[in-house]
Amino acid sequence: MYVLIGGAGLVGINLAQKLVDLGHTVAMIDVDPAACRYARDQLGVMAFEGSAVSTDVLLEAGVRKADALAAVLRDDALNLAMVTLAKHYGVPQIVVRMRHRDFAEPYRIAGATMVVNAIDLAVSTMANAIEYPQVESMMHFEQGQIEVLKLAVPAKCPVVGRSVAQIAQDSRFPSDSLIIGYQHHLHDNLVIPNGNTLLEAGSTILLVTKPGSMHQVVSFFDACNEG
Repeated sequence: MYVLIGGAGLVGINLAQKLVDLGHTVAMIDVDPAACRYARDQLGVMAFEGSAVSTDVLLEAGVRKADALAAVLRDDALNLAMVTLAKHYGVPQIVVRMRHRDFAEPYRIAGATMVVNAIDLAVSTMANAIEYPQVESMMHFEQGQIEVLKLAVPAKCPVVGRSVAQIAQDSRFPSDSLIIGYQHHLHDNLVIPNGNTLLEAGSTILLVTKPGSMHQVVSFFDACNEG
């Protein structure tokens, strides 16, 4: 894919590196000559000096052939303008970083296919890390409406030896949650479990849930340690 990134700050540079590692062709736009030089020299990507909301610069950077565009500029107003122009030039996939939630609807109206509220997600992640230290990692989707948790199965736990289906039918286990991944041991590959998969002590599970059910999920497995 040919991906155009507006903004060569910390987020833009790290995003570009990730996309390059995944095998995509990346071009960046930034008003800072030093940032553009760094992108070229350190990442090996194309970098165009100038405003990412300038039609001349966008056309020079190949916006018409872009398969995707990421707007990660310094403020929402600039990002909104870039999203609007990207939509105008027919970019099929437009991702934007949102700083202020008031821009959520304008971004969607302008044509953004994905709006990422980085601040809210970071705050939520840190708050949950403090409140639920048992959770090894956490990912957010759909603007925080869905969360994926990584949890270890305690050694002395009633769920040990029980199947995924049995756990799902337990009245204490939230009905809007689902075990979607299972890792038998630390160095084993993660697999997609079925209803017959048995949970073993020391294994790890991936579980999808809604934020309102997270406390119930964690409490369900915490009860293992109490019993």
